[in-house]
Amino acid sequence: MTTLLHLIYEFFKIGVFSVGGGYATIPFLYQLVNDYNWYTSDQLTNMIAISMITPGPVGVNMATFAGFQTLGALGGIIATFSLVLPSFLIVIFISKLLNKFSENFWVKSILYSLKPAGCGLLTAVGLGFIKEHLTTLPAIMLFIFLFALSFKFKKNPLYYFLIASVVGIVLQICHVKFI
Repeated sequence: MTTLLHLIYEFFKIGVFSVGGGYATIPFLYQLVNDYNWYTSDQLTNMIAISMITPGPVGVNMATFAGFQTLGALGGIIATFSLVLPSFLIVIFISKLLNKFSENFWVKSILYSLKPAGCGLLTAVGLGFIKEHLTTLPAIMLFIFLFALSFKFKKNPLYYFLIASVVGIVLQICHVKFI
């Protein structure tokens, strides 16, 4: 029961503070790796990859998977519900006030200032991911190749995640140490 309450609390907290979309949940999920033994850093990396290539919001997919890793199907449902509940409540509350304050200088300023904070969180996670997982030559080569392609062709990042997933699976099948 204690784990269930911690799961509710942690994912509700993630739902409150992960401003900027599903990718903003990643730093909080990495923090859970350090705080609890619910899943490992490698499992979180797999959760992120799977969440990016499966249909649906990335943050919700990761919460479902993390909850499932922690307490099975019930954990997946509880983590997902706990993550989404704050947003649901906040949207209902804000929608009541939106017309009244939509042109307010302070409201616009606060929302504008949250963008750099979200970018900073994502940059920190990205650099941590690179440091931890780009440790082999095939991984580094694939990263550089896909990074260059992303600038040249300007496609949806999902295409590059899909390519990386397929290459990773092929290399895994061929027993090439990739990550």
